[in-house]
Amino acid sequence: MNHASKKIQAHQLRLKLEGWRSRLTLLACLTLFLVLFGRAFYLQGMNNDFLQAKGESRFVRVVDMPASRGAVLDRNGKPLAISTPVESIWASPADMDTDDKLVVKLAFALGVEKRFVAEKLADKEKNFVWLRRQLSPEQAARVMALKVPGVFQQREYRRFYPAGDVTAHVIGFTGMDDQGQEGIELAQQEALAGAPGQRRVIKDRKGRIVEDLESLKVPRDGKPLKLSIDERYQYLAHRELKAAVEANRAKGGALVMLDAKTGEVLALVNMPDFNPNNRANFKAAQMRNRSVTDTFEPGSTFKPFAVAAALEAGIVKPNTVIQIGSGLMIGGHNITDTHPQAQLSVAEIIQKSSNIGTAKMALQLPSETLWNLYNELGFGSMPRTGFPGEASGRLRPVKTWKPIEQATMSYGYGVSVSALQMARAYTLFTNDGVLLPVTFSKREADVIGKQVLSAATARTMAAMLETVTQQGGTATKGQVPGYRVAGKTGTARKLINGQYSKSQYLSSFVGYGPASNPRFILAVTVDEPSAGKIYGGEVSAPVFSNVMAQSLRMAGVPPDVPNFADATKPTPIKAATAVGNPVASVVNLKERG
Repeated sequence: MNHASKKIQAHQLRLKLEGWRSRLTLLACLTLFLVLFGRAFYLQGMNNDFLQAKGESRFVRVVDMPASRGAVLDRNGKPLAISTPVESIWASPADMDTDDKLVVKLAFALGVEKRFVAEKLADKEKNFVWLRRQLSPEQAARVMALKVPGVFQQREYRRFYPAGDVTAHVIGFTGMDDQGQEGIELAQQEALAGAPGQRRVIKDRKGRIVEDLESLKVPRDGKPLKLSIDERYQYLAHRELKAAVEANRAKGGALVMLDAKTGEVLALVNMPDFNPNNRANFKAAQMRNRSVTDTFEPGSTFKPFAVAAALEAGIVKPNTVIQIGSGLMIGGHNITDTHPQAQLSVAEIIQKSSNIGTAKMALQLPSETLWNLYNELGFGSMPRTGFPGEASGRLRPVKTWKPIEQATMSYGYGVSVSALQMARAYTLFTNDGVLLPVTFSKREADVIGKQVLSAATARTMAAMLETVTQQGGTATKGQVPGYRVAGKTGTARKLINGQYSKSQYLSSFVGYGPASNPRFILAVTVDEPSAGKIYGGEVSAPVFSNVMAQSLRMAGVPPDVPNFADATKPTPIKAATAVGNPVASVVNLKERG
């Protein structure tokens, strides 16, 4: 074969190879086209959700629709806490080109320092940062008028408290995110908060909503809550307690006012107080709800319970005479009275507030009898009002009691209580021996209490407590013109570093009125008065008198004493059988009634 023929054959072979390659390439292209066509048909015709979701993820957003927090009302429907709309400003640093001029303008409009705004916008990877929350609509409008790309506003709600510091310790307050932090706001968070809604919207590349697509979930506003509190009585209590704390240069104070027939809390105030609308300079001491969370040794206001136990057991009668003397000794410890008497009747022991007489009666009883009564009255247990932080106090197990402790507890040492517990315990004397549960919610049905004492014993004690405010009693400054009132004073030394102080006292008075048909119960405590007066009858009883007098008149309660002069006459006490001196004694603690 010559050279020319070989060249022709090679060329023909090359043509054959090139045709095969082109056909293979064509087939590959057709196959790829069919795959792409099939994929496109699948995605656009049969399964278009995927592409739709991808597109929506870039422009469609689900945004929250805030719910309005439920209002808190007093028993008469007056608002104590309401929600007002406010605007909050946020930014997307990733979508912003910030310069120094822009930062200065934003800082001025927001009312913050330039450094604060610069730090917020420094991280360009963030899509959301708060610049300022809960602004007034006017200030938010000034910020938005700058028309800064990447800066947006969002509607929120801020809590407002019309009564301010007057109801602060009852209502509490919410945080920046409208979550309850203290008081009723915290206790009733679930009911008040409601539930936010949601809606689907389309946003442009700058984050602006350009179309509202649909509502996904309708916001559910919180339910309004009606309390047992009466704003009128709350105001009176706040004013009088504040005046007393200031006049006596006291460390603090507490006042609880109950409906004597239902156990509803009508007023509860503490000093020092705070304004929940302006929390810039909050201090822990101001926010302490002393009436509910703080416990103290009650002193002589505790005596009626030990005396009631002795009456119930039949050991004594109101006119039973007990030898008092200058003191009562046990194991080297001595109980004394501020104003010693040779002898006193049981009624006079309450009226004069005798430690010795009360201790002698208590020591005649089995310790289990006293413990059972104290326990049934709720001492050592939480009141179960649902209020945050409520204290249980301290009532030691009866097995650990020694005679000295049994005696001291009878006049209010060695046991700790809260002001709320003391107010509740006195419902015993306003309801014929029935102890009522206390509540911060307005009752819509009759309350069912617990029979702790017989009606006869409760009425006997009530008659003796009335003598405390009459001439010769320790609380003549607790008298209310035109009304018969009853109660008990207390002036307890405070336990400081394991020792009873000789200069720091807690002065108290617990009472009710009118005595003929009790309407209100008041428990008043003033902590560490330092203006010269220390006795409960001088410091706390006048607060009781002022609040009770105005409250009774405001409630339209008719006077039960035609002539006020009659209320100052002492109740005649007849002597009867005498009780001997038991072999018991107590530490040298002067409880000054």
